[in-house]
Amino acid sequence: MVSTVSFVAMAVACALLTVNTSPCYAARLLADTPAVPGLPAVPTLPATLPPLPTVPTVPMPTVPQVTLPPMPAIPSVPNVAVPTVPTVTLPPMPAVPGVPTTVPAVTLPPMPAIPGIPTSVPAVTLPPMPTIPGVPKVTLPPMPSVPSVPMPFQAPSTSP
Repeated sequence: MVSTVSFVAMAVACALLTVNTSPCYAARLLADTPAVPGLPAVPTLPATLPPLPTVPTVPMPTVPQVTLPPMPAIPSVPNVAVPTVPTVTLPPMPAVPGVPTTVPAVTLPPMPAIPGIPTSVPAVTLPPMPTIPGVPKVTLPPMPSVPSVPMPFQAPSTSP
């Protein structure tokens, strides 16, 4: 389990280093970890890659030339005289009746009586809570620590 996690961590470090040339914290943290005994060395990439194979060319089909008939002439639109709209004189706007500025005094009927609301809450007795059987206490084994992979949500160590 530990060797698998270390291998995955080294693979992630190699992927980060090959994708991005600028150093990032995770790549440096993973690359600076000591080698785990029992793991094979990570193979290096060759300096030159083999040439890419040539892509075969596909002949394009020839498109036959077609002669289109001439465009038909667009009929002319007759010039129609637009009738003139006669000017109309509207009657004056009727006067808006004035809004009174004072509110007339109105006497309202008396407010109906509100029945009394009891202020005391009646006592309610609840049945006893059923007993819950005891859950056995389980002690989990400590989580194994992997030296090359930091624990999640743990601050990075400042030790060299």
